[in-house]
Amino acid sequence: MRAVFVGAGALSVTTARRLLQSGHEVVLIDRDKARIEALSAELDCGFLHGDGSKPALLREADPELTDVLFCLTGNDQTNILASLAGRSLGFARVVTRIDDPEFEHLSLELGLEDIVIPSRTIGRYLADLFEGRDHLDIIALVKGEARVFAFVAREEDEKTIAELALPEDSRVMFFYRDERFTLPEPDTRLRRGDEVMIVTHSRSLEALHARWSSLARHRPGSGGA
Repeated sequence: MRAVFVGAGALSVTTARRLLQSGHEVVLIDRDKARIEALSAELDCGFLHGDGSKPALLREADPELTDVLFCLTGNDQTNILASLAGRSLGFARVVTRIDDPEFEHLSLELGLEDIVIPSRTIGRYLADLFEGRDHLDIIALVKGEARVFAFVAREEDEKTIAELALPEDSRVMFFYRDERFTLPEPDTRLRRGDEVMIVTHSRSLEALHARWSSLARHRPGSGGA
């Protein structure tokens, strides 16, 4: 498989090193030429020098040949712009790093579902570790053809869970309203701005993306996610 990283910070390099050890192809993009030169001496991968949020540079990374675009710079705005540019260029999957949780809601509305918030992830892991819970047990439950999809409710989604008319193999697991976790009933009515989590079969992901991804709805020539 092939991965492209925007930003050559510690997170990118650590992930890239593990992928290379597993035999995958990696390309690192960074503005710092000295950083690239230093890494080229220790990592057997491709490098591009420049601003990874610029479509022209991302095109050089061959979107059609790439499995995942990781936008992992230390700047949230850069990561969001790079992710949007990557989606518009046809990268199959885009992962966006967000350090400020306030950008999470915006990212979801823009159709960027694969969001990584390092501080939150580490904080939850450490809290669970302290209380004797293993988060890997939960991750192991989502396997095979099961997938998780998230969307932000719009005005037209202000209806009951039962009225959402989801695919047969999809269910609303829970949602967040004003940062509060809620388990819904079939007659629970959503409100605009609710962050909704759905468990679904992999075959239904395209339909869910087409319905709720803002980027898919507005990208010229798009037929879905």
